[in-house]
Amino acid sequence: MRLFVGDDWAEDHHDVEVMNEAGKVLAKRRLPEGVAGMARLHELIGERLGEDADGAEVVIGIGTDRGPWVAALVAAGYVVYAVNPLQASRYRERHGVSGAKSDSGDAHMLTDMVRTDSHQLRAVAGDSADAEGVKVLARTHKTLIWERTRQVQRLRHQLREYFAAALEAFEDLDAPDTLELLGKAPDPARAARLTRAQVSAALKRAHRRNITDKATAILAALRGEQLGQPPAVTAAYAVTVRALIAVITTLNEQVKTLQGQVEADFGRHPDAEIYLSQPGLGPILGARVLGEFGDDPDRYASGKARKNYAATSPITRASGKKKVVAARFIRNDRLTDALMAQAFAALTASPGARALYDAERDRGAEHNPALRKLANRLVGIPHGCLKTRTIYDEATAWPHEEKIPQSDLAA
Repeated sequence: MRLFVGDDWAEDHHDVEVMNEAGKVLAKRRLPEGVAGMARLHELIGERLGEDADGAEVVIGIGTDRGPWVAALVAAGYVVYAVNPLQASRYRERHGVSGAKSDSGDAHMLTDMVRTDSHQLRAVAGDSADAEGVKVLARTHKTLIWERTRQVQRLRHQLREYFAAALEAFEDLDAPDTLELLGKAPDPARAARLTRAQVSAALKRAHRRNITDKATAILAALRGEQLGQPPAVTAAYAVTVRALIAVITTLNEQVKTLQGQVEADFGRHPDAEIYLSQPGLGPILGARVLGEFGDDPDRYASGKARKNYAATSPITRASGKKKVVAARFIRNDRLTDALMAQAFAALTASPGARALYDAERDRGAEHNPALRKLANRLVGIPHGCLKTRTIYDEATAWPHEEKIPQSDLAA
């Protein structure tokens, strides 16, 4: 016996529907979030299964693949399909074009979708808790880096409005010495009064080299003639700059703390050695790639399936005599970001990767398409390594048709 359940979730409740194999609706309920709601869902399903519970299969469609609710569904032994919102929207349009939408209607749509089209859907991956932990840490680490970049851009914009000399004096606005000196002197008048000793001490604490020349250049820029704003406006900008400096300083500290935790947790994962053997992957990028791919050994049926999920493989649109091959834009942006960074780093770490990239550029490809093709190739290599539990080997990964100089392979 098989039962099908659609779960349209919200922050504080779930609209669920239970359907049998013939498409008959057996029950509809709105359940609360949390333990109470999960208990009532089990009770609702158990009442419909009756004495056939031991040999029954319960298939659930829900619009998310994460969170305590989904984890509880998987732990209960249900087959859970995470339905992409775009898939759900297209399926809804198959049954009506009026544009009508409701929570109970979406629950019905999800139920019918897993009843008729479950073979087209992807079941929630059975990743280990260790992989999920690495994913959480790596995502948060990257999020804080992105947030720091936003705050640095805001700081740059503020300085340009009233204190352009600071942009000439300091190259890296998120560097410790820059933040220290700007915190002491956030306006042109106070910056001009900074002493060589203060600047040199800040550079020394930031472990800079060639301190004497750098201090001279900074002081010259800060003390040079420049256009300014009225005192009241300058004072207001100085206050905002100090606030941004405090935010960036905190982000720097937390990014560094999280980096250590990411490296530690990733290093304990059984797949870490295989990922670290890949060209262009270090502990941080390796953790991001592992977290986004997951470690369920049965999630990707083939290297092609992994490439499609990574969105590094092209997509073809063909109709009649027209055929277009284009990059995929519906994708996991975090995974794509990590894989493109790996491909760029692999250009200097792997002769085979360099040869493939150069061959694409020689054929007229721009930098990004050539890098994306390299990333696509690099996705397939760890897939094979993970299946066979072997580490990366340059000669095996790049066969002779890549025309890699043997001297490069021996180097």
